[in-house]
Amino acid sequence: MTGQEGLVAGALSAGFLVLAAFFLRFWGRTRDGLFLAFSAAFALMAVNQALPVVLRIAQEDRGGIYLIRLAAFLLIIVAVVGKNLKRDPEG
Repeated sequence: MTGQEGLVAGALSAGFLVLAAFFLRFWGRTRDGLFLAFSAAFALMAVNQALPVVLRIAQEDRGGIYLIRLAAFLLIIVAVVGKNLKRDPEG
C-alpha cells in the first residue's frame, strides 16, 4: 500500500467519523432510532476504510473486510424499513 492510498483512506475514515458524530448529535436531540442507526453505519464505514491500512492487508486479501461495509448498508436498510413500517397509533 502506498502512502497516498493510506492518506486517502485516512481522509475517508475521518469524513465518515464526522458524519457519525453529526447523526449522533441529531439522535441526542430527537431520540429517533434512525439517526442512531445512521451514526453506527457511518462508524462501521470508517472502520471499513481504516482497517486495511492499520492491519496492512494487501489489496487481494481485502474481501472479508467488505463484510463490514455490507453490515453498515444492511443496518441502514433495516432502520429505514423499520421506520417506514411503524404505524401511527392514532392514524
